[in-house]
Amino acid sequence: MSKPLVSTPPPRTHFLWWLAAILCTILTVAIIIAGIVIFIGYMVIHPRVPVISVVDAYLPHFNYDEAGVLVMQVNILLRSKNDNRKAHARLSNLNLELFFDGNRIAVLSTATPYEVKKNSSVDFNYEYTSDSIPLNPSQMNHVDESLKKDEVSFELKGGVRAQWKVGVLGSIKLLCHLNCRLQFHSSNGSYIPRRCSSRSK
Repeated sequence: MSKPLVSTPPPRTHFLWWLAAILCTILTVAIIIAGIVIFIGYMVIHPRVPVISVVDAYLPHFNYDEAGVLVMQVNILLRSKNDNRKAHARLSNLNLELFFDGNRIAVLSTATPYEVKKNSSVDFNYEYTSDSIPLNPSQMNHVDESLKKDEVSFELKGGVRAQWKVGVLGSIKLLCHLNCRLQFHSSNGSYIPRRCSSRSK
């Protein structure tokens, strides 16, 4: 005579596993909701990186004497622009170096951080008169060629740190880097306009 079959109930799941599953579900839902909120916040606020740019410049004096010593004056109007309509920007560590023929001749900087209100800009007008800059024969030839062409070129390099709060997105920090060529007519010192604006890193 065969023995009757006896069904064995499956082992009960430990309550800690149930608790872990619930916590994972809650965490997943929270991450999804946070992602949706951040996406909506980005689409509504549409944050833009603050930009520094050269908007005008002037070269009142540029020449060297009989001893081969360069003397120059340059004025540079630098603009910090914040196109964000709903966020102020804080900029710090502004440091730009002006080079001629590989030689650093000026430093444009700010001693303290500064604020740029939403959808506005702040201008800095730098006026620089160089110390006596001794030139070697090659550099004097470069100056002569620039004067003959009526076109003097400089390199402007550096950057600024930007920080701004963008609603639910929180605080954003970026380094805005600038690297461009400034050109002038040596005959009258006028600036030859061209794009000279920073890019974020």
